[in-house]
Amino acid sequence: MASREAAPAEAPPRVPSPAPAAAAAAVVAPAAPSKYSSRVVLRTVLERSDGGLGLVGEKLVVGGWVKSSREEKKEAPAAPAPAPPVQDKVVGAEHKDVSCVELFQTRIPIFRSIMKVFGGGGHPTRQRIEAAGAKPGPVPSPPPPSIALLQISDGSCVATLLVEVDSSLASPSLLLPTGTCLLVEGTLTKPETQGKHTVELKAENILHIGMVDQDSYILSKKRLPLDSLRNSLQFRPRTTTVASVMRIRNALTFATHLFFHDNGFLNVQVPIITSTDDEGSSQKFHLVVLPGLTDSKRDQTVVKGSDGVSVEAIKAAAREKSKLVEELKRTDSNREALVAALQDLKKTDGLASQLEAQEKLKRGTPMNAEEMKFFEDFFPNKTYLTASGRLHLESYACALGQVYSFGPRFQADRSESHKEAAEMWMVEVEIAFSELEDVMKCAENFFKFSCKWIMDNCAEDLQFVAKRIDKASIDRLQSILSKPSVKITYREAVEALKKAADNKEMKIEEGGALTAAHLSYLADEIHKSPVIVYNYPKEVKPFYVRQNDDGETVAAFDMVLPKVGRLLTGSQSEERIDLLSKRMKDRGVPQEQYEWYLDLRRHGTVKHSGFSVGFDLMVLFATGLTDVRDVIPFPRSFGKADC
Repeated sequence: MASREAAPAEAPPRVPSPAPAAAAAAVVAPAAPSKYSSRVVLRTVLERSDGGLGLVGEKLVVGGWVKSSREEKKEAPAAPAPAPPVQDKVVGAEHKDVSCVELFQTRIPIFRSIMKVFGGGGHPTRQRIEAAGAKPGPVPSPPPPSIALLQISDGSCVATLLVEVDSSLASPSLLLPTGTCLLVEGTLTKPETQGKHTVELKAENILHIGMVDQDSYILSKKRLPLDSLRNSLQFRPRTTTVASVMRIRNALTFATHLFFHDNGFLNVQVPIITSTDDEGSSQKFHLVVLPGLTDSKRDQTVVKGSDGVSVEAIKAAAREKSKLVEELKRTDSNREALVAALQDLKKTDGLASQLEAQEKLKRGTPMNAEEMKFFEDFFPNKTYLTASGRLHLESYACALGQVYSFGPRFQADRSESHKEAAEMWMVEVEIAFSELEDVMKCAENFFKFSCKWIMDNCAEDLQFVAKRIDKASIDRLQSILSKPSVKITYREAVEALKKAADNKEMKIEEGGALTAAHLSYLADEIHKSPVIVYNYPKEVKPFYVRQNDDGETVAAFDMVLPKVGRLLTGSQSEERIDLLSKRMKDRGVPQEQYEWYLDLRRHGTVKHSGFSVGFDLMVLFATGLTDVRDVIPFPRSFGKADC
């Protein structure tokens, strides 16, 4: 469960004051503002070895969002001693300040009016007497002075900074709501009382307040589950949980590029739009061009067209619009209305034609050239959003030696799997002059390097993850670094699964594909560690995987992790054109679409291998979360693409 409230890491132990000589020798670097803004990033203060104590006394500008807050009333100053009450005197008694005439004026209003006419109003004295004898209503008193104590975060670290704002600077009602954005100038001090904060900022100037409507701001609630936060993707990064996950994801991204850079790989961007079907999957996103439907309302109609709008209804609407056009032509009184009606009619006709073509495509009915243009007017052949870039990388590996790509891949999967989404990021690698053992070693080294990187650079976030999400997350990362992965062949995996015959889900026949449940059982229950399964039957792997000498298996492998399942898949590619052509024919792969791929075997062929890593699943493993949609910044899945 994710909480809106920050859960800062435990405060570091307080550093004792240094001895005078040591203090004189110590040099404390001042807190430098960000290179691209005037504020100091909180991480540079709160993640110092001394928790920021060395910066006490410095004036800083900090910015962030309120994670939690409270208001404390200040002790009111001692009130002056009250003056003795003024008592009304009876007529005739001694009265030093008020004459008998003035007193008479206050008691008889008509006499007072006469005196005003003759210039004897005695107005100041009358006011004085009325004040002495009147009993006015209650006068509203100003609100008592108070202090707003705000824990703010700027997203740079888990910990929050305590900011103390006096009510004389800004009304607490503006500052206290969760989510309020502040830019504050003040002096860093040591808190007067021992607590979880090592330092705090006493505000001296408020530079910016970004207020929040508490009624509509979703994070105003105390705790929200992660699945609820998926409905507010624009705000969920402000939660401590999602912020930590994104910082870990960022570290893994950097580690990916660093590993391949340090090992002599070149980064190559593969196309997102492709005409090849690398994996032979039917769950692909087909690209079509919608004719003349650029208006946003028309786009919404097209989306709903195949499900809720019939072709007949659209055609009926077109007939009505056609009648309107004819009427406008006869009257010839409003040219602007006629032009608008003609444009509307054209769009409606286009929508009807497009929906009619869709219906024919669903039924398998042949379409004429006019109808086909709605689907093939941009590219001459069928195109898809890419599901894999391995084949394209081979072109560059066969020229540059070692290449990798890092980017989004797409799969039109309608299932509700927690490990799949329509758009996921992949790391893909291709190495020339390498065989299966080489690429398996590279894959394992890359994964270990990534785990060590976040262990070394995301300690605070991993501690938070272990505390709030999964207690075993750090232990799993450490186990990756402490021992090698278990390597078993496909046949050995099948034998191990057959021994678990009491579990019906684990039943498998020799030659059958290993399901996600099979692979997870191997890693979670049998070996309790990462497992690499290799040498699969050729029927269960893509056409381009190299055939082994036994003629039955191919040089392919999967890396499976506890809790996550299959993280990584790789293979040695078939460099022999005769065997590759035969595999394509046996699998029904249209050879004419892959002539460019076969050319790599005709001209300067070389042994080469590669692998693909589910980057989002690697983040899932590191954080201990269970749903991949919670580690993707803007997840896209079946029926969900809100922003």
